[in-house]
Formats: sequence, structure tokens, C-alpha cells
Amino acid sequence: MGKIDKLFRKEIEDIPVYIPGKPIEEVERMLGLKRVIKVASNENPLGPSPKAVSAIKRALKGINRYPDAASWYLKAKISTTLRTEIDRIIVGNGSDEIIILALKAFAGKGDEVIIAKPTFLIYQVAAGIVGADIKFVPLTKDLKYDLKAMKRAITDKTKIIFIANPDNPAGTYVTKIELEEFLDGLPEDVIVYLDEAYYELARDFCKDYPNGLDYIDRPNLIVARSFSKIYGLAGLRVGYGITSARIVRYLDKYRDPFNVNILAQVAATAALDDKEFVKKTLRVVKEGKQFLYDALDKMGLEYVKTATNFMMIDVKRDSVKVFEQLICKGVIVRDMKAWGYATFIRVSVGTREENKIFIETLKKVLAK
Repeated sequence: MGKIDKLFRKEIEDIPVYIPGKPIEEVERMLGLKRVIKVASNENPLGPSPKAVSAIKRALKGINRYPDAASWYLKAKISTTLRTEIDRIIVGNGSDEIIILALKAFAGKGDEVIIAKPTFLIYQVAAGIVGADIKFVPLTKDLKYDLKAMKRAITDKTKIIFIANPDNPAGTYVTKIELEEFLDGLPEDVIVYLDEAYYELARDFCKDYPNGLDYIDRPNLIVARSFSKIYGLAGLRVGYGITSARIVRYLDKYRDPFNVNILAQVAATAALDDKEFVKKTLRVVKEGKQFLYDALDKMGLEYVKTATNFMMIDVKRDSVKVFEQLICKGVIVRDMKAWGYATFIRVSVGTREENKIFIETLKKVLAK
């Protein structure tokens, strides 16, 4: 061990590294392929909101200037759209940044953070960085959050509980009744972080899916959402949180100045008006999910019915090998081995053509 290695905090050793889905360009370059489809990262298959693209083009001449550090116009648009006070809103460099800000503001060494296992990996990564102790609560047998067990896990050291609704990677969701029973009687000195990155998709598909904003008057609740999925702005990294004005003031103390760039701000502001694009996206995802369900049923493969634009599929063999065989044929998916599901892959809903290519390629791989 060198002198530099001794400088690192010991907690860093135990923090897992988030491994993103491989970009299309990288796979094309590495494997010499001319056609590659990516159904790995839960992105919008239709591309970005056209209104967002138009706004970006108009804003390009101003990129020599620093962005509005407060993202005021974007917050004002969110405030009007969701009918909430502007001082309740914080905008982040992706909704991931809101997770990090919440942990920096409310948790530290010796504090406890409650997280489902498995779930979105950034909760664990960010909690580890601030030195908090992590309490993992396993998902139920049907891969849903066990909110009763999470509530029982609370101690006087608990600072934050993360709930991904819907969950990633499982795609399952917490119902309105389940959430209300969980919130009932919960200590007010425990932050509940309700991650609704897939809110628009779940709201459209699930009648008993709760709207986190219905509970926003609770003093300890943070509701986070994203522009990455439904609006197709994943590459711009912009998300937001809605909570009490008091919590926003705490989070702002840790937020980097100019954390959301000019193009992201104007694109997200414009995207909120693009209702036709949202409708089209929901239709494509709905039709794509049904196509995949039907095709997988015919193949005799089990899968997790999802409230999102992705699903977990049990391929009944080593998922890493299936991932490698698929990528060699130009289809990028995610293997779930790192999440503890050694025979599952996760696939995003693509365009009609992409869905067909995925199924036909999967058939060929599994036939070997």
C-alpha cells in the first residue's frame, strides 16, 4: 500500500461502484458493429421532447454565460405545473443530485439510513460517501418494498428512509394504501425520501399508484422526480425535489452553484409544456410492454410485471453470459447479477422495431 492509499477514508473501500449501461457508440467501436440497439438504461425510445430541442437551439448563443444559479424560471414552471409554492422546489443535476444533497444535509457518521435490497444503487453509494450506517431491508418474494419491515427497522439513529416508487430495477411499486399506512405514525425526525423518477409512467399504468405530492405537507417528506424518462432528457441531467421550504434551505447549503446548466434548464422548462410528446411516449411504452409480455409468454420465460418502461426477465441461466451474447449481436441490456439476481436481465421498452430485434436476438441466444 502506497502513501496515497493511506489518505483515503476507510469507508471508501466498501462503497460499490455504479456501472452505467454501455453507450451505443462504445459497443459499435469495440465490436465493429454497424447496428446496435440499446435497451439497457430505461431511456425514452422516442428521443427528447421536440419542444425541449427547439428551446435548446434558441439558447445556444448564450452558452458563453453562466446559468441562472437558482434555476428560477424552471422552478417557476414546475411551481405552476404542479401547483406548489416555488420555495418548496429544488432543482438538481439529475434527480441523483437531490439524493446526494439529502444525505449530506441530514446524515453522517453514526447515523442510520434505511434502504431496500436490492434497489437503486445510488442510495447505497451516496450513504456510504457520507459515512452513514446502512440498514438493508430485503424486498418481498414478489420483489416489492416491505414497508412494514422498513418501519420496524427505525431506531433513534435513523435519519433517512429511501423509497423508490416505482422501484429500479424491479419495476414494482408501493400502493397508495401501503404508503399511507407507512407514513401513519412515522417519527417526524426521520426524513422520507420518495423517489418518483418514473412517476408519469406509473401514474398512467397503475390505478392505485400514489401521488407523493398529496402528502407533501408532512414536514419530513422529500418527493423527487426526473426529466430523464418521460421527457427524454437523460443526457442533460436535470431533476427536481419538492419538500418543505425549510428543507430546501438546508439542501441549498450543500448544492453546488450553477449545478444545472443553461441548456438543461431551458429544455426542462419547455418540456413541461410538451403534452403531446408525453402522450406519445406513454402510448409507445404501453404497446411495447404488451408486445414484450406476449412474446415472453410464448417463449415460456418468466418476468416481473412492471409499472415503468423496463422489466426484469428470468432467462434461467447465467445472466452475464446472456448479456455478453446479446451485446455481441448488437443488443445492449443489463444483467442483474450485481443486484443479486443471477439469472435475470433487465430490458427497457424500445421502439416497435427495437422490441422486435430484442426478442428475435434473445431467441437466438437462448436457443444455443
